[in-house]
Amino acid sequence: MTDAHTQIDETVKSNDVVLFMKGTKSMPQCGFSSRVAGVLNYMGVDFADVNVLADDAIRQGIKDYSDWPTIPQLYVKGEFVGGCDIITEMTLSGELDTLFETNGVTYDKDAAEKIRAANA
Repeated sequence: MTDAHTQIDETVKSNDVVLFMKGTKSMPQCGFSSRVAGVLNYMGVDFADVNVLADDAIRQGIKDYSDWPTIPQLYVKGEFVGGCDIITEMTLSGELDTLFETNGVTYDKDAAEKIRAANA
């Protein structure tokens, strides 16, 4: 498990935004992963995607790494942000915008506003 932990740690620390998910950002393989990847893609966020279905050690390792039991998991600037429900809430409240702005992550503010307007 140490190898998986090291690989996860390096991935999280070497990318500004990382989504550990089932599938890929272009082909999510579960609804929750699809929702988070869809939000990030729509908002134009440049993010690394890690398909946990491709490696059982990573799939379990990311849960141990974050002490969070579910996938997807979003990391921004090396910090665990949350899973699908948390990212959805943060998107709708504007907290995700603030997180990106605070951390210098480029995103499309107009797209974020459109998401909120569509869900108002």
